[in-house]
Amino acid sequence: MKPLTIAIDGHSSTGKSTLAKQLAKALGYVYVDSGAMYRAVALNALRNGWVSKEDGVQASKINAHLETLVIDFELDQMGTNTTLLNGEVVEEEIRSMRVSNVVSHVAKLVPVRRHLVSLQQAMGENGGVVMDGRDIGTVVFPNAELKIFMTASDEVRASRRKAELDAKGQVHFIEDVLENLMSRDKADMERVDSPLIAAEDALTLDNSSMTREEQFHRVLGWVAALQK
Repeated sequence: MKPLTIAIDGHSSTGKSTLAKQLAKALGYVYVDSGAMYRAVALNALRNGWVSKEDGVQASKINAHLETLVIDFELDQMGTNTTLLNGEVVEEEIRSMRVSNVVSHVAKLVPVRRHLVSLQQAMGENGGVVMDGRDIGTVVFPNAELKIFMTASDEVRASRRKAELDAKGQVHFIEDVLENLMSRDKADMERVDSPLIAAEDALTLDNSSMTREEQFHRVLGWVAALQK
């Protein structure tokens, strides 16, 4: 059987990347973190002063420099997926609140989306890939054999995100984390190009009250059903 293409979309901090990594490892597939690609572009814009939470984006500058960016993924010594921007490991920096506060503004730029979508489609053209993001099942891989849309309650998502930030020494008030999540979701759902919506044939996974292992085994069941 031809390897499957698995597309995972959903709201912020629903554990899309965690599930995608688990599935890729279990199935022997390639894992692509599309969100990290947008974060890498946002980080580059921040470093160059082309975007800020207060002033928005200098779209022409960001768009003009897309071809100069090389975004790669590699496994570190612990076997963890790591993002590289022009050869520099930026995994920790792209997960900061500084980047989170502006990434949706950068991600809604049409040239940015078109450029990264083309790269993502090339990565998964032969199947055997698990990719997570905001428009994977609707735009990047509309013909994916398995499409999943992940969601959870706002409170649960904010709590999870705060715990992640706390573990990295990035301490923030829960109210600020929740505001950031809601703002990002709003921007993602309201953007004109490739808005965050569930594909019509996507399976919804609400993990508000599920453990990582419970959701993992549920999705493995969906995979097994397709492979029969």
